[in-house]
Amino acid sequence: MASQSVQNITERARSILASSPESLDQAISKALDEAFENGQGLVQSAEQKLMGEVRSALSGYGPLDELIADPEIEEIWINSPNQVFLARKSGTDKQDIALSALEIRQAVERMLRDSGRRLDRSEPFVDATLQNGSRLHVVIPDVTAEHWAVNIRKFPTKVYSLDDLVKLDSLSQSMADYLARKFKDGLNILVSGATQAGKTTMLCALLDVGSKTERLVSVEETFEIRTNYTDWVAMQARQANLEGVGEITLRRLVKEALRMRPSRLVIGEVRQAEALDLLIALNSGIAGLCTIHANSAFDALEKLKLLPLLAGENIPALFVAQTVERNIGLVVHCEMSSGGKRRVAQVIESLSNNSWAEVLL
Repeated sequence: MASQSVQNITERARSILASSPESLDQAISKALDEAFENGQGLVQSAEQKLMGEVRSALSGYGPLDELIADPEIEEIWINSPNQVFLARKSGTDKQDIALSALEIRQAVERMLRDSGRRLDRSEPFVDATLQNGSRLHVVIPDVTAEHWAVNIRKFPTKVYSLDDLVKLDSLSQSMADYLARKFKDGLNILVSGATQAGKTTMLCALLDVGSKTERLVSVEETFEIRTNYTDWVAMQARQANLEGVGEITLRRLVKEALRMRPSRLVIGEVRQAEALDLLIALNSGIAGLCTIHANSAFDALEKLKLLPLLAGENIPALFVAQTVERNIGLVVHCEMSSGGKRRVAQVIESLSNNSWAEVLL
């Protein structure tokens, strides 16, 4: 069966849907019947397969469906129609898949359909969450040179506990016990690392320790956190609409979260001025966690001292530095080896004299 035949049937089914009150399945069946009658070289016995592929093209993500469903694939990125790459635990490789520029655009439009987020020349970037929990990031021309750049980051559906990470050899049992104890003590914890180092997985494993006893409020750019909390409110930021109004920033969400009586506040990732609001929240006595991109645990602390200064010119650097030292109790740094193995590489704990000690367990 040629991919051109599937494309022709898909376009005909789309036309039927646009011009009549047919259901999706009815439109596909009608388009298939017409194709068989017109003798397009299709085999009647392949009808079910054809229906599946056409339905995927119309309501799914086309050729990307199989990749998104594959549990071994951690991330998919598309640089151009003939440059599709996959990341697995074993490494990264280029995928031999036929995608047209139109198919990429249609797939992205379907991904964004339920998110309420837009993508156009006035808003050429978008972050969104797919129905299966994956994170979508897209950049379009003329920010990119010619083609749409698409990243789909998949997350495990299972919530890994600290004991699970011990079994995966990501940390020792003694370190897992230590982290659980510090979490229960109410320390504010910063989880650092590079992209794909396992920061979110570690954050969720820490949260699992308090999932039965605490009230959690989490704020994120797009939903990524997975927890077993029985008392949990999750919020995500929102873009402005076409009129340029309606934007809800992470800073606003942090302020709203403080009114929701959290026993623990989580920011999925601090990248900009919301770091100031996080520090103010932690300084009010609420236990908190967040992730941050950094090359080491000590670099993470220095970065957290810089980000709040983005909130305005009148933010004293000394105040920020002192607030970080007084309120962050633990930094857990994650790394991924060249072989794709994720592990806790460094843990540092705040001491009473505003100094830091590396924890070796």
